[in-house]
Parts: sequence; structure tokens; C-alpha cells
Amino acid sequence: MAVLGNPDMLTRKINLCHINAHITCRLCEGYLIDATTVTECLHTFCRSCLVKYLEENNTCPTCRIVIHQSHPLQYIGHDRTMQDIVYKLVPGLQEAEIKKQREFYQKLGMEVPGDVKGELCNMKIPLDQRNGDAKSEDTTNKEAGEEKPEEDNDYHRSDEQVSICLECNSSKLRGLKRKWIRCSAQATVLHLKKFIAKKLNLTSFNELDILCNEEILGKDHTLKFVVVTRWRFKKSPLLLHYRPKMDLL
Repeated sequence: MAVLGNPDMLTRKINLCHINAHITCRLCEGYLIDATTVTECLHTFCRSCLVKYLEENNTCPTCRIVIHQSHPLQYIGHDRTMQDIVYKLVPGLQEAEIKKQREFYQKLGMEVPGDVKGELCNMKIPLDQRNGDAKSEDTTNKEAGEEKPEEDNDYHRSDEQVSICLECNSSKLRGLKRKWIRCSAQATVLHLKKFIAKKLNLTSFNELDILCNEEILGKDHTLKFVVVTRWRFKKSPLLLHYRPKMDLL
């Protein structure tokens, strides 16, 4: 109650330098960009820094724990929560990073990826508000509804779709009643793990491996990536197998 009654405590400011150690990458010593966390020990780094490091190492750069003997890249994951925290704490960092990415792709003559476009759209209203040009919420919603009624109501149906057959190749798990599914090409292997775990009533999706052509797929791989790199020139549907982790065929 003393804190609630003291407005100074509620508005107390903290110097950014006091928390820099928690929001910077140990490898490049800069603020985290595309924050990626090691699932084994939960230490976080910039994705590009960590991927480059793991090309020649299989241990965590901070605590030196072995991530995986042969496939450490499959045991790291994007940490959206941490990245959101960094962007909120460091003024101008998100805007500067998106500008760099945009300039990079334009310099190469490539289309700006959807993720960057999405972040630019999300930032549009806050930037307008800072300049005093923001419109009222009712007016904005009305205009958005008039301009893009179909997109708001039918967002994912325009995505490229992938047909998949999910087969079980282990006697320790039962097969799915409906093994043929169709979903967005932007869905990841992690999404499939969660889907299978829910259908089979497993305690955790981390208990599963998903394979294509007898090769374990990384959880961050999109289905588009899997099709292009492992199922090219083969007929639909994309055939994937699932099994418990460490279950030898």
C-alpha cells in the first residue's frame, strides 16, 4: 500500500546501462536483434551471431553446455518475448533495424520480406501519433474496414497451401485418424509438432521428432522450406513421419 500511495515509486526511472547485460548479445555485445534462445539453457543471442557461432561449435557461448552433439541448430528458437522487451526498452532500435533491413533488400533488388512489411505496418500508427497526425480510433477502424474488408475477414486463405501426409513410423505412438492435412506454407515444423501432440494427447510436443526422407527436421523450418529443399520434383502430398525423440528406426 505504501508503494501505491507514493507516485514517485510508480514513476521511478532506471538507467538503461543498469540492465544492458540482460538485453545485449554476448557474441557481438550489441542489443539483441532477432533474439534467439538456446532451449537447453535459455541463454539468448542475436540469431545471426548464434547461427554463425554454431557452424563451428556445439556449445552455448555463455555457459558452454553442449546444445547437441551434431545438430545444435535444431535446438535454438526465436524468442519473440525477449525481442519485444528489447525494442520497448531501447528507443529507436526497432525503427533503425527495420530501416537497415529494408535498405539491404532494396540494394539487392529483392522484395522486402513479409515479416519486415508487417512490422512497418504495426509501427505506422505509433509514428503518426508522435508527429501529431494520428487519426481517431473510430475513423481509422472505419477506413480500414472500407479499404480491406475481405483481407480482415479472410486473412490466411490467400496463403500458399501445402498438402501433407503425416505417418507414424513408431510402434510407441498411434497413427492419426486423419493423417492428410492442408495448411499454410508458412507454418513451421513446430506447429505440426503441437498439432500432433494435441491429437495424440501427449504431455509435450517436445517429445516428438518429425522427419522427411528419414532426416529430422528443425522445428523452425517452414513447410515451404521443407518442400523446396527436401521434396522438390516429388508429387504432392508432402510425406512426413513422426516418432518419439531418440526412437531409433
